[in-house]
Amino acid sequence: MNLNEKDIFKRRFYSKIIFLSIIILIYTISSIISGFQNGMAFSSIPAGIFWLLQKFIPTRNALQYFPEIMDSAIKTVLLAITSTTVSATFALFLAIIGSNSTGINIFTKITTKVIASFFRNIPIVAWALILVFSFKQSQFTGFLALFLITFGYLTRAFSETIDDVAGDVIEALKSVGASYFQIVFCGVIPSVSSQLLSWLLFFIETGVRESTLIGILTGTGIGFTFSLYYKSFRYDAAGLVILIVTVIVIGIEILSNKLRKEMM
Repeated sequence: MNLNEKDIFKRRFYSKIIFLSIIILIYTISSIISGFQNGMAFSSIPAGIFWLLQKFIPTRNALQYFPEIMDSAIKTVLLAITSTTVSATFALFLAIIGSNSTGINIFTKITTKVIASFFRNIPIVAWALILVFSFKQSQFTGFLALFLITFGYLTRAFSETIDDVAGDVIEALKSVGASYFQIVFCGVIPSVSSQLLSWLLFFIETGVRESTLIGILTGTGIGFTFSLYYKSFRYDAAGLVILIVTVIVIGIEILSNKLRKEMM
């Protein structure tokens, strides 16, 4: 190792030390300002884990709630699939008229980005709380909350996919005099269909996870079932809910990953 390489190595090492020191300093200052008691927090972790293992392990008695839990779980999965599919339909339309490659004009491009950013940057918990005040606790409220947040993310994902994948196809069709609708329906959509479907499957996975939290707020689905058991001190049944949700999410993720590999 020559002198220059040693200097580069030292600079990188010192940079990492400085960066780590800054992170520790920020954490320390934040803890002091917020009143976070590090010693008490970390020392209580073993007791917290022991309590969870003691209370939330499903028992034989919890099996009597299995049909009710599965009914709620199926409704939750169907809600996630429905909301994601509907939001994908609207997101695809908005992505086409607003992407840099197929956008109609500068107004549609800017408007699309603003709309997608607005719906995407409001947390799903905030959407659920806002909608609960308007539509009360119902399946429709959960559907709307999932729809709005997924719509924002899918619009951006679809738009970027169109820009990344379909550029050469668009140029080729324009060179032979194809119309706008021919470019979109005969060139853009077929060329990006596998990527769009991959995004759809990914957000179905995400929707199943998020619908559990939404259900607690909107009083529907598996989230409401978990909240009901937890608040009534039926911790073993609540543990069974967690187990079933975990198995469903892992199963959907494995299936969607397999489908995405087949399509790519």
